[in-house]
Amino acid sequence: MAGQIATTPTLLDYIRSCSLREDEILAGLREETAGLPFAAALQLLPEEGQFLALLVGITGARQVLDIGTFTGYSTLAMARALPPRGRVVTMDIAAKWPGIGEPYWERAGVRDRIDVRIGDARDTLAALLAEDGPGSFDLAFIDADKAGYPAYYAAALRLIRPGGLIVLDNTLFFGRVVDPDAQDTDTVAIRELNAALRDDPRVDLTLLPFADGVTLLRKR
Repeated sequence: MAGQIATTPTLLDYIRSCSLREDEILAGLREETAGLPFAAALQLLPEEGQFLALLVGITGARQVLDIGTFTGYSTLAMARALPPRGRVVTMDIAAKWPGIGEPYWERAGVRDRIDVRIGDARDTLAALLAEDGPGSFDLAFIDADKAGYPAYYAAALRLIRPGGLIVLDNTLFFGRVVDPDAQDTDTVAIRELNAALRDDPRVDLTLLPFADGVTLLRKR
């Protein structure tokens, strides 16, 4: 049986040539985002956006949480995969970042599927729990400040229906999770959450060595 292979730039180019279907709207948003400060660390890879869209379709999701909008690439990818009258509730601490993505959402014809919430995601998630109730969402994508992941996961678990999916991004965190000298707040939060998820009886899970680490959790 073959082992895990390393993803070289050449191999990544080949993978994209064989499977990536990023159109001009998604590509335009990604290219505009690339010119922003810290974009290299915050921008979603195009193949990961396509993966999220596939997950939305596979799960038949109609109600989606996007915790950490940034410029809205993940929001756009998932909104386009929703059926009519589906909804993505996307949240960010600052309005300027979703504002960059909004013209692209309009061009894609999915602005009416996107509900933007600005403010602390903990407050937004608490408000959604009061508005929609437990188990009212089908899928959650978490890609925000890493120190907040435990709180976001706890809230998402209440909001997601049984059988629904939670997707956590950056769960290998640039490989720092295996570096014993990496004791910064973000790395420690991801490392501790990974260990807790392994033993969480409320979910089935797998951690994929994809992008910067993607963990899939199915609520039992």
